[in-house]
Amino acid sequence: MNIKDLENFKNKNHSELFFNFDIKKLNWFNIGGKSKIFFKPKNLKELKEFLLLYSNRGKIFVLGLGSNVLFKDETYNGVVIKLSNNFSSISKLNNETIIAGSSCSQKKVSDFAMKNNIGGFEFMYCIPGSIGGGIKMNSGCFGKEFKDLIVSIQCIDYYGNIKVIPSEKIKFNYRNTELDKDLIFLSATFKGNLSEKLKIKSCIDELIEKKNNTQPSKIKTGGSTFKNPIEQTEKKVWELIKLSVPENINFGDATISKMHSNFFVNKNNATFQQMNSLINFVKKCVKEKTGINITLEIQIVD
Repeated sequence: MNIKDLENFKNKNHSELFFNFDIKKLNWFNIGGKSKIFFKPKNLKELKEFLLLYSNRGKIFVLGLGSNVLFKDETYNGVVIKLSNNFSSISKLNNETIIAGSSCSQKKVSDFAMKNNIGGFEFMYCIPGSIGGGIKMNSGCFGKEFKDLIVSIQCIDYYGNIKVIPSEKIKFNYRNTELDKDLIFLSATFKGNLSEKLKIKSCIDELIEKKNNTQPSKIKTGGSTFKNPIEQTEKKVWELIKLSVPENINFGDATISKMHSNFFVNKNNATFQQMNSLINFVKKCVKEKTGINITLEIQIVD
């Protein structure tokens, strides 16, 4: 890959653009090798200029807060783009509508909604991801999903074209949004409902308590590893894993949380191979015991 023009771009714009960049510390699993290119655009103009320059010379992966991705230990042969804080602004369009930048955390948006007496965003407080990641996977918990709130998304494709896509033109599925793969989400417009701050705060506190009582925190994990197989059984995926997989199973430093069996954990210095072996072992055990095929919620980046 000829990188001379990218080096010139970096120097001209004083860009946060790096080569052979270590991505291990940028994801919650704390697993992974390097990315051939890592780019953190300051603004939309710089992002667009980079995309036009980068063109079709390699793969592109957009990284949010890193809470549901698993990188391989080999070098990622492309560019990892992480939008800067300049893509994290939040504003109120009217008394029920919020526009949030894609690098903003879902927790921050939920908090902003509460302070502005807008209900419907309470569930976001419990999701450790960015708005961009939430759009991509139709994030949700406790019975609510992104699709319930999105009015439109604003994005740019890999060729520098800026687009606005209304929600009625988006097909939302369980933990997936069917959109073109060559889109980088810039922001989203959400519509909630007028409510009282104390009522919203009470709901958030209740959800936080539920989460803290059932899910581990302050560990190296990607969050929920598998999707609930909602079309095959009423059982949650953690129940299937608990039923099917031997206790205290581990592959090197890759193991399963004792608090929640759908949370896989890097105990210390797990490799991708160890975590992937654990994932495949659990899939096999669940299939053999229950006949159900479970699919990943986390994304393996390759």
